[in-house]
Amino acid sequence: MITTPACEPAPPPQRSRHWPAITAAALTATVTVMPGFAIGALAPAIETSLDISRTTLGLALSSFYAATAVGSPIAKRIAARLPVHAVLSAAALIAAAVLLAAAQAHGPTLLTAALVVGGLGNALVQPAAGRLIAARTPTHRRSLAAGIVGAALAAATLIPGLLVALVLPDYGWRSALVTAGLLALMPAALTARMRTPATPLPPPPAPAPRRQARATLMMWSLAAALSATGNNAVATYFVRLGTDSGLPARTAGNLLALSALLAIAVRITAGILTDRAPRRNPAVIASMMLAGGLGLALISTGTPATFVLGAMLAFSAGWGWTGLLLATALHLVPNRTENAGHTVQVGIYTGAAVAPFAFAALSDTVGHTAATLACAAAAVAAAGAVVTGSLLFAGARRGGRSGYLGRG
Repeated sequence: MITTPACEPAPPPQRSRHWPAITAAALTATVTVMPGFAIGALAPAIETSLDISRTTLGLALSSFYAATAVGSPIAKRIAARLPVHAVLSAAALIAAAVLLAAAQAHGPTLLTAALVVGGLGNALVQPAAGRLIAARTPTHRRSLAAGIVGAALAAATLIPGLLVALVLPDYGWRSALVTAGLLALMPAALTARMRTPATPLPPPPAPAPRRQARATLMMWSLAAALSATGNNAVATYFVRLGTDSGLPARTAGNLLALSALLAIAVRITAGILTDRAPRRNPAVIASMMLAGGLGLALISTGTPATFVLGAMLAFSAGWGWTGLLLATALHLVPNRTENAGHTVQVGIYTGAAVAPFAFAALSDTVGHTAATLACAAAAVAAAGAVVTGSLLFAGARRGGRSGYLGRG
């Protein structure tokens, strides 16, 4: 049975009211990861204004994602003990403060320090969101719920894309970051929506055997790291790659926003469809990673047409698996929901931590084409890790024929 803190005073809500809570959590997840994407999208302007190198800014961006990955074990414990609504509200407030502080930076030191703090705040989100989904969402709707929360990664690129297109040209990068910081305050006003009930939903299906479950989660975390390495590198430097392919900066910003909208739609649609047959989630995830790798390969060709097509494919499929992976992990360990969110988060943000600095250094050495092809190769390796994990998953299913793992 899922346990939640008895100190939360909210009465058990009706199940029909779980979607407002999930939406509020998704908005929180959007703003907490936004500092990394916003500063990445504004990178050319920031580098020129502060007179810092591409590698230095890449290292600063990597520190954001590294802080999320390193801070995740502590965040998991915090999310397991404190009320969900308090954890998510605190994360949103931290993100707002980080964006406003970054807007005042006059060198890499303050910028990097702000990103580290932002990464630690971002680490609180996935473990808390896992608890919220398990406590508020019926089992047959969890892929959709996780897809909505997972859409935050796409939405977090949508806002920077709009900032590049609408704010940066006329008002500069500092005003763009201030705008993002003010937007980040909004989810904190939705605190009441994210309270978990004192009485959880009915007991979940029996979990998989612990040893097989641990091995499966490790492989899925590795897959998330590999795929996120390639996808995050391209998302972070999307505007620069677009301009190098021959697109105007404003067009690249608009394309980033459009690609993000497509990614949101894909995540939600995938959640709806896979809720009908959740046992197929690993195969769907692997297919999405492969399709994302194809999109990255198209981007590497460096022409406007292939960049547009590759961007759409990389964002829609290449980033579309995040919610499904969280939902699948929740099914695998329904009695340790914060562990599921922690596993997915560590994988994604370990890869994301490597991506900005590694891509910047690699592109400086061998060029954008080879660097983007390396990202595509990482996506293919990620799909292989998902397949390997799914075989372990099948072994766990044979070891305990019950619940989610026992349905053929």
